[in-house]
Order: sequence, then C-alpha cells, then structure tokens
Amino acid sequence: MADLRSTRFLFLCAFQFLVLVQIQVSCYQYKVGDLDAWGIPTSANPQVYTYWSKYHNFKIWDSLLFLYPPSQDSVIQVTRENYNSCNLTDPILYMNNGNSLFNISTYGDFYFTSGVPGHCQKKQKLHISVPGNGSASAYSPSYGPSALPDTAPSYPTVFGSIPLPPSSSPTNRFSILLSFIIGSAIWAIIM
Repeated sequence: MADLRSTRFLFLCAFQFLVLVQIQVSCYQYKVGDLDAWGIPTSANPQVYTYWSKYHNFKIWDSLLFLYPPSQDSVIQVTRENYNSCNLTDPILYMNNGNSLFNISTYGDFYFTSGVPGHCQKKQKLHISVPGNGSASAYSPSYGPSALPDTAPSYPTVFGSIPLPPSSSPTNRFSILLSFIIGSAIWAIIM
C-alpha cells in the first residue's frame, strides 16, 4: 500500500488535479455581435443583437467583449425597464473605453444599450440571460420568438475562431475518462 504522505503520491494527486481543472474550467469570452461588433445595426441586419444573443448559451464566468470606437460610443448596463424604454439615466454600469469587458458573475438577465442618445432607439441594445437551471434562452423583450429566424446567421471567420458554447457532449466525458486513465497509468508506473 502506498504511503499517503510520500512525494510520489502528492505529485500524482497534484497532476490529476491540474488535468481535471484544465478539462472542467471552460469559460468563454464572447465578442458581442461577432463580426458586427458594437454599433448601430445596419438596415440589412437590424436585429443583430437579438439574433446574436439567441445563438449563445451564457454561463457564469463567461464574459462579453464590446468593441467600438471610444470617441463615438459607449456601453451601459441598465434595468429591464430602462432597456425597454431606452432610458439612459441612472445606468448600473458605464463603460466607454472602446474595449469594454463585462464579466458574468451571477445568474439572471442582463440588459445593455449604447450610452449615446438615440442609439438605443435604433436597436443598439442587448439582452442576455444566464439561466440557473440551464434551460432558458435569451430573447430580447422587444422582439418575440416569432420574429427570430430558425437558423443562425453565417459569418466568415476573419479574426480567428469564434468560441462555441460548451456542451456536455461525449467529447467532454471522453476527456474526463482519458485524464483518469492517464492518471491511473502514471500511478501504476510510480508505485
């Protein structure tokens, strides 16, 4: 039987812990609007942020990256009521550096709009939902589910890969199994 205080045993436990952390920690940074970035939606894609939020599954520790020219725009987090009425007074959070990062640290609904007067009325606003039970979707209250397309818009990948939401696919379970097998093999070799 192995001595639980031996250097080899402690090394193995640390190794297995690091492998499992690598597999299990998967948070994503989403660029809001993907290739459209943060700005007034075009007439060709007026509901870009509604579509965008529908096709992403957000979870705690993910983050939203808002990219925009800092001298021309900003991002504010607002209440649901202010989101629906495009009221820019008393924001919860104000960001204006052009490279604004919002870290999701709790479950619930989050509402964002441009801090520039008139932009919200032109549909430069975003509603996301971070479900606590993994079943909710993020529809913008301004548009019902019937206004949303059945397929996700397709964008060419210009700036590198766009992160896909995590899933509990067999690949993830296979990774955990693989780490267990590797850890057990190392354990057998060391002991």
